[in-house]
Amino acid sequence: MMRLLVLLALFLGAPPAAAQSPLVADLSKHLVAITTGFTGTDVLLFGAVDGPGDVVVVVRGPPRAEKVRRKERVAGIWMNRTSVIFTDAPSFYRLAATKPPEAVLPPALLDRHQIGFEHLDLAVEADPGENPAAFRDALLRLKQRRNLYGDKVAPVSFLGNRLFRTEMYFPANVPVGAYSVEVYLVRDGEVVSAQITPLVISKIGVGAEVYDFAHQRAPLYGIIAVVLAMSAGWLAATAFKKG
Repeated sequence: MMRLLVLLALFLGAPPAAAQSPLVADLSKHLVAITTGFTGTDVLLFGAVDGPGDVVVVVRGPPRAEKVRRKERVAGIWMNRTSVIFTDAPSFYRLAATKPPEAVLPPALLDRHQIGFEHLDLAVEADPGENPAAFRDALLRLKQRRNLYGDKVAPVSFLGNRLFRTEMYFPANVPVGAYSVEVYLVRDGEVVSAQITPLVISKIGVGAEVYDFAHQRAPLYGIIAVVLAMSAGWLAATAFKKG
C-alpha cells in the first residue's frame, strides 16, 4: 500500500521533474520465500502511466539448459532415441497485458523483446538431421503442463486512466533464482517506455539446507537417501513381524 501511495504522489502531486518518466511500476514484494509448506503464491504488480497506452508485462525465470528427448518404438518397446538441448530456455515464463501483445506491437518488436512463445529466441544444440521445431513445441508443452509457462495472457487492469495492476501467480514447483519482471508501455505500435524490476525466489529454512546439500554433495546425498530408505524398510518389516 505504501508503494501505491508513492506512485499516486509521483503522478498526482509531485513536482514535474519527478514525473518525467511515462511509466512507473513496482512489486508488492521482491522476495518469494519457499518454505517446507510452500504451495504457491501471488505477487502484485502495480504502477502508473502518464497517459493513454497499453501495458505489457513479461515475467522470466533464470535461463537454464533444457534437454528434450523423443521416444520411438523399437521392437515393441518405447525408448528414448534422440534428443536436443535448448541452451538458454527461461525456466519460467508468463505474460500479462491490457490487450493481446500481437494486437499492439508489430512482429519485429515482439521478436526484439521476446514477447510471446512464437518470439522466444531459444538457442538449440541439435544434430543436422533433427527438426528443432518439433522439439521446441514439445518443450513448450512440457513447461505448460508443469505450470511453468503460462498458457494464456493474464489481464492487466487499469484503475482509472493512469493506475494499473496485475496478479502474477507462482506455483509450488517454481524454480529458484533471480527473475526479471519487464513492463512495457506501448503507444501506436511503439514501446515508449520500459522498466525491469528484479524478483528473487529462494528457498529458506530446513528445505533450503536440504536443497543446497543435495546439489553441492550429490553423491553423499544419494548414499544417505539409500541408507534411510533401507532403514525405513527394515523398521517396517520388524514392526510387521512383531505384530
